[in-house]
Amino acid sequence: MPTSSHLVRHFLTLALLSLFAAGTALAQPTGKAAKGRKRYTFSQRDSESPYVQNVTKNTDEEQEVDGSFTRLGYRSYKDMLTEIEALKKLHNWADTTYQRRLAAIPPGGALLVTIHRQGQKNTDLGNLTVTVTSKDGKEVFTQTLAPGTGRFFGRDLYQAQRAIPFPKTDPQELNVSIRDAKLYQTFDYTLTLPAAQ
Repeated sequence: MPTSSHLVRHFLTLALLSLFAAGTALAQPTGKAAKGRKRYTFSQRDSESPYVQNVTKNTDEEQEVDGSFTRLGYRSYKDMLTEIEALKKLHNWADTTYQRRLAAIPPGGALLVTIHRQGQKNTDLGNLTVTVTSKDGKEVFTQTLAPGTGRFFGRDLYQAQRAIPFPKTDPQELNVSIRDAKLYQTFDYTLTLPAAQ
């Protein structure tokens, strides 16, 4: 025959287990975030950056539904140099200005991350971690972005953008993942580095 202390202990154990189960359920992502992003059967070339292909679906329609648009772009050293030389001619820069701009170009080019999110607080770039790996799985580059919010983009969407200097590497095909810690989503891309940087 159980005593009252046994019943109280049993009740407390059940209460703690139910609280633990409820806390675990709340901590798990729900909806689209829990399922992960849909993937293309074949990678899709990005409309703005010829070096990037989207592996996960990342369309304007999806940004209207859940504000989870994330675009990766890449600008090579050669592209950035061409732009600076054109600006030098256009603005008739002094040699010191040109040399300063030239020295600021990252030797491996730059990744350009653009996000659209619903609500200004959700555009904090500090939620993003960019990881670049080679085809054999070796990590080439990883960076958690510095915090920074975006600007109003339209409707309830806000846009934030960041250029990330990229290390100089041999021409190759790389896998790039952008993890959003707030959305529990990972956006995957393929980056093909050009031969002449």
